[in-house]
Amino acid sequence: MAQWLVKEEPDHYGYGQLERDGKTVWAGVRNPVAQKHLRSIRQGDRVFYYHTGKEKAVVAIAKAASDAYPDPADKTGKAYVVDIVPVAPLARPVTLAEIKAVPAFASFPLTRIPRLSVMPVTDDEWHRIEKMSR
Repeated sequence: MAQWLVKEEPDHYGYGQLERDGKTVWAGVRNPVAQKHLRSIRQGDRVFYYHTGKEKAVVAIAKAASDAYPDPADKTGKAYVVDIVPVAPLARPVTLAEIKAVPAFASFPLTRIPRLSVMPVTDDEWHRIEKMSR
């Protein structure tokens, strides 16, 4: 099982909306590197839900409810999407500033390539962020 971080503007589709909906199709990813990561997501993978914009924080845990699959709305056949479901909000959001302050996150894509909307999370990064949220 792999771990991922997905980013979304909370005013566009915040974690609270995902909880209300119960499931969503994660679509609209156009960056080639983010698409490469999205195509690697498999059913059951854990997902950190990150709010962009003013919040800039990991706010919750979600889960992939499907393997990534071709986006039916993409006529080029290049874009993929994945179904995700909510798991739980973090006890406390973990901000980007907090993450950047920890030297162990120096190679974390969130600190190196902050505009990337889908990125892998290592086991160590996952555990550190979970611990920081308590």
